[in-house]
Amino acid sequence: MRVTAESAPPVLRVSNGTVLTLALDRWQRSPAAEEGEVLDRALAPVLDVGCGPGRHTLELASRGVMALGVDASPAAVRMARRIGAPVLERSIFGRVPGAGRWRTALLLDGNIGIGGDAVALLRRVAALLGPAGRAMVEVEPPGVSSRVIRARVERGAEHGPWFQWALVGADGVDAVGRLAGFARAEVWSGAGRWFAQLDRR
Repeated sequence: MRVTAESAPPVLRVSNGTVLTLALDRWQRSPAAEEGEVLDRALAPVLDVGCGPGRHTLELASRGVMALGVDASPAAVRMARRIGAPVLERSIFGRVPGAGRWRTALLLDGNIGIGGDAVALLRRVAALLGPAGRAMVEVEPPGVSSRVIRARVERGAEHGPWFQWALVGADGVDAVGRLAGFARAEVWSGAGRWFAQLDRR
């Protein structure tokens, strides 16, 4: 199902009945101050995983930082290219150029959930990073248990297919990162959002 800014606001329905608001407006704006602080830590070259409309990729490029976005959604890739962000349309689990040479991978806007298996995703990211690489991850607040949910996007009477999505809490990201081969996580918050930096061993 295609979601656009002109549509009724989309929501994420979890299989247990919980309905979550999607930050569609935020995803189409320039990065906020707290996101800028994350991008300040990004070392080039940067791989923006699940880049969506490409705002982080474009912001890094505007700073003179080499960055590439990757997203499996054709609609998201079209939006990113429309604003001039360099992106590839493919799964992060597919062929990605520069494997083993990326210094930073971004997993913002909840993208740690891609595929429904945070450890498998981080292991894939670790394989794409160089020996001193880092992953910059947005996580859930402390107290949210790390788990897999089944969800779908709904907009009015329309809905997309059910899919698996992983949630990782701020107090669980260290353990998840270690299982994927990363060292201890550095965790911080900004504007009510939580982030972690995971460094390769």
